[in-house]
Amino acid sequence: MSYFITGTDTGVGKTLISCALLYAFAAQGQRVVGMKPVAVGCDDDGHNQDVKQLQAASNVLVSYGQINPYSFINSIAPHIAAQNAGVRIDFARILTSYHELASQADVVIIEGAGGLRVPLNNNQDTADLALQLGLPVILVVGMRLGCLNHALLTVSVIEACGLKCACWVANVLDPEMLALQDNIIALQQRLAAPLLGVIPWQPQPDARRVGLQLKLELLEKHNGSVES
Repeated sequence: MSYFITGTDTGVGKTLISCALLYAFAAQGQRVVGMKPVAVGCDDDGHNQDVKQLQAASNVLVSYGQINPYSFINSIAPHIAAQNAGVRIDFARILTSYHELASQADVVIIEGAGGLRVPLNNNQDTADLALQLGLPVILVVGMRLGCLNHALLTVSVIEACGLKCACWVANVLDPEMLALQDNIIALQQRLAAPLLGVIPWQPQPDARRVGLQLKLELLEKHNGSVES
């Protein structure tokens, strides 16, 4: 099984949900590994914090480079970061890394960069990558003002691209959001995909605990491919 994690925007909790899924599947006895094909923003050691979290949540020992084929120093749009570094993000390299991981794990959780339409090179974006990987999408909706429009637009892109939205997660970003439950109900009424879980706002999110709040049984009908 493999799933592609995208979000309604950057900073909506994709890494949190990706790690939570890894911990939840691992608790079922599965061999799990996370992947972030393209990352921007590095620590002093040249590594990305999101990638480190995915690696820590994985129970399959693989190299950092397999988990993260492309990493750039500045926290800017990936295609601009790549241009500044004199690099072109090549999907073939990403697919090779993915297949290496999939051969060693039962579950691969792939975290996209930013939202689904974030450009990755001159003519391809994150949606194109998910389509080439051939994976169903799990959408992380950052619950805050404006989330309805962002979620519905993202799902329309998923469907227009020929991708499948397996599930969505409501991740509460604003602890004082007005009409939170009404917004969740509005999305449930409009999205065909089931709600995988509602994650309350947490000052210090704990991915293991979040994993316990995800209804993995809703993913059982998806075997990890768009054709499923």
